[in-house]
Amino acid sequence: MSDRMPHIRLDRNINTKLAILPGDPARVERIARHFTDAEDFGMSREYRSIAGTYKGTRILAMSTGMGGPSAAIAVEELGKLGVEYMIRIGSSGSLKEHIGIGDLVIVTGAIRNDGTSRGYIDPEYPAIADFSLVQRLKEKADELGMNHYLGICRSHDTMYSDRNPELYRKWAATPAIASDMESATILTVASLRGLHAASVLNTVSAFQSDVPSSVGKYADSEKLAMTGEENEIILALEALRSVV
Repeated sequence: MSDRMPHIRLDRNINTKLAILPGDPARVERIARHFTDAEDFGMSREYRSIAGTYKGTRILAMSTGMGGPSAAIAVEELGKLGVEYMIRIGSSGSLKEHIGIGDLVIVTGAIRNDGTSRGYIDPEYPAIADFSLVQRLKEKADELGMNHYLGICRSHDTMYSDRNPELYRKWAATPAIASDMESATILTVASLRGLHAASVLNTVSAFQSDVPSSVGKYADSEKLAMTGEENEIILALEALRSVV
């Protein structure tokens, strides 16, 4: 009987316990530029998958798409294939004036404003990043001289809600430093399944800026944001490589 997963369409031939999880399928190909012996597993739905060797360590890069539901499926199905360590790399909006475009946020925990994680367990359960992975990310960011911050992000499901300005002001007034759409789901589901997960976010929207238009500039390869993306890719690969 095949162990091929129904949504991501991968099986144990991925042959690794390590995965880097961008949201954008196109980002998988940019990650794969750092691989030798790249093995392309193609695309199923929003899940683009390429595995390869990074400095002697085999790692899978697989996109999760946008939002919690598809990210949860990615975590669940990868876990069934023996993946134990996962690092999300994604884009975020800054909730603090001092965090600028291209700066990295190493997420220590996430505010669960998403719907998916609440479908798993009561909101009192925390979405906390795996300590060992956070420690590795911090150490590597310091070694590589990458501008980065550690802190809490707010994960949500609504890019265009009429309430967004109000919610932005609310959460910007707290110690939370960034916002995204997937970290809370990935951290919660991984924790419940006994997996190790972390999240690194590249700031693509500055403090008090319009998020959709900023993301548009990012898609057009705005220089600082693209530098931040390359940095988060390298940082996540280096952290995963240090696990084994």
